[in-house]
Amino acid sequence: MSTYKLEVETGKDLLATTMDYISIVLIGSQGESQKQKLDNWGKDFLPGAKDHYEVKSKEDLGEILVVRLYKESFGIFPESAWFCNSIKVTCPSEEIYEFPFHLWISGYGTFEIPQGKGTILTESVSPTIKKQRESELNTKRQTHEWKAYAKGAPHCISADAVTDLSPNDRFSHEKTISFGFNFISSSLGPVLKGFLLNCNSWKDLNDIKKVFSIQWTKISDLVSEQWNEDTFFGYQYLNGLNPLMIQKCLRIPDNFPVDDVTVSATLGKSTTLQKELQNGNIFLADYKILEGIPTNVINGERQYIAAPMCLLWKSPNDDILPIAIQLNQIPGEENPIFLPTDLEWDWTLAKIWVRSSEFQVHEVVSHLLYTHLFAEIFNVATTRHLPMGHPVYKLIRPHLRYTLEINTFARKNLIGPKGLFDQAVVIGNDGVAVLLARAMESLTYSALCLPDDIQARGVESVPNYFYFYDGMRIWEAMESFASDIVHYYYPSDETVSRDPELQAWVAEIFQKGFLSNKNSGIPSSFATRVELTKYLTMVMFTCSAKHAAVNGGQFDFYAWMPNAPSTMRKPPPTAKGTTTYQSILETLPAINTTATAMVTVNLLSKEPLDQRPLGQYKNKSFVEDVPKKYIEQFKEKLSEISQQIKQRNKTKKLTYHYLDPEAVECSVSI
Repeated sequence: MSTYKLEVETGKDLLATTMDYISIVLIGSQGESQKQKLDNWGKDFLPGAKDHYEVKSKEDLGEILVVRLYKESFGIFPESAWFCNSIKVTCPSEEIYEFPFHLWISGYGTFEIPQGKGTILTESVSPTIKKQRESELNTKRQTHEWKAYAKGAPHCISADAVTDLSPNDRFSHEKTISFGFNFISSSLGPVLKGFLLNCNSWKDLNDIKKVFSIQWTKISDLVSEQWNEDTFFGYQYLNGLNPLMIQKCLRIPDNFPVDDVTVSATLGKSTTLQKELQNGNIFLADYKILEGIPTNVINGERQYIAAPMCLLWKSPNDDILPIAIQLNQIPGEENPIFLPTDLEWDWTLAKIWVRSSEFQVHEVVSHLLYTHLFAEIFNVATTRHLPMGHPVYKLIRPHLRYTLEINTFARKNLIGPKGLFDQAVVIGNDGVAVLLARAMESLTYSALCLPDDIQARGVESVPNYFYFYDGMRIWEAMESFASDIVHYYYPSDETVSRDPELQAWVAEIFQKGFLSNKNSGIPSSFATRVELTKYLTMVMFTCSAKHAAVNGGQFDFYAWMPNAPSTMRKPPPTAKGTTTYQSILETLPAINTTATAMVTVNLLSKEPLDQRPLGQYKNKSFVEDVPKKYIEQFKEKLSEISQQIKQRNKTKKLTYHYLDPEAVECSVSI
């Protein structure tokens, strides 16, 4: 008789325990144990508990490949889900096999957990493992089906509400409570003060601070002081909420008739526009993607949008400065080019229009599409095609945590009909769909990979580009980590190309997520370990660092509404010399619209409890010593990056901390 010792660990969630009967069968390379109930004296499976049991077997089971759990009714008690963290099996030979799980088990039935050792499908894989993987994927494909979200946009999980999601895609109870509290606390002040019901214009911009009188941050205060300075306007293209927009300008576009004479007063006598173009000091922010986007009706009034072009110059002081703004794409007498030498309010309003356009592109393209929606396609495809024993599943699973719940919530409450976008943003629900489709048409693989994106935009030599500096260090650390994992589990390029689960995974992402757009350059298959490493780095970076860069500072940069109005109530000016402070107040969002937008960005800037900073793997997925060593090396690199960022910020009045690994959430979870 052989005795196998078990350690069964329950999750720490307050409701992780179960009243149901749990039984187990050990499945080994040489046989199976008899079904045995896991039952000690007293209550089993308390939150955070490690319960110990023994399983007897008449024969040696060999290597333990799978544990099969049975969850069955316990008398009159209703069914209750159980969060199983892991199971550890110690054999009579003292050999230990680990079975990490970290998932909810709900309902009655059987549930199989494979041994924690990462495995790719090859001819030598045990039939037992193959059968378990097939069964696991068949089950998960039933709970994770695709549906079309909007024409031309990536597909999404088939769920209309968060209650339709699998328990393993839901927030923890701690995070749910925290998120609810944040929502209430964000809304309560503006509601009590009457801002959300006031449809009038602001009488004084300084009154905006009264919406969140006690929640302003150091950076949001600085923004309110510097928002109208040209240096700060340019700074935001590098280290603001959308550091993905600026690109080097080698030739002035034909529809933007700026010449040496136009900007000579700004550039000074020592240089010319042509010289600065040749020296690589001229940059462009072009919002052509917004041209003709349908606009929203708010408070019964049609709202307005622009598709501006903004020319920027790197000055001898290394500042990025706006030197010319055209508010629409077609040049003409009624589409003047605004300059820093114009009247103060003319130039101020032109910059406000650019910032309003920046709000739309940032929130819908850089934030929603490039992080939230892409993270969702990675999540659903991973669940459908990579079993928990697959090394790629183990590598990227921490980066997919809670994404389906926050996205499902957003589709209903934020960007859905009558949601917060309809209440406060010029493009509204209808415009979001159009803008997403346009962004998908022009999407490239380079835009998703930081080193390629920086090179494609020609901004690798721009000074004080902290998003680029910090992001590249994180990218390189991730790339090294991903490469180590790939080379450990895939001994050759051939093993990559012949992995059926991996190839099905990337093919479905290409089809359902990137809509089979071959012109994008996005892979639909992998032939080499180098290709796989780059793709995995892109996935990890997208779900963590890129999201942190475009999400974490929303209240910092958007709390002061004139810095990025969510909508505009008057059309763009068609002539110079007509703008006044009063006309700007009449153009900016109404009080209730401002308050709604501020409530939204305040909520989205607050990561609820149950956080997982980048590199902090609380749930162990890899059990082998070598991958665990790679994880520690990755964590050490992230720690070095964090210290470097903190040291730099000591000398900065306006700090850039959004890519400090200690502040980067591992996944898109807010």
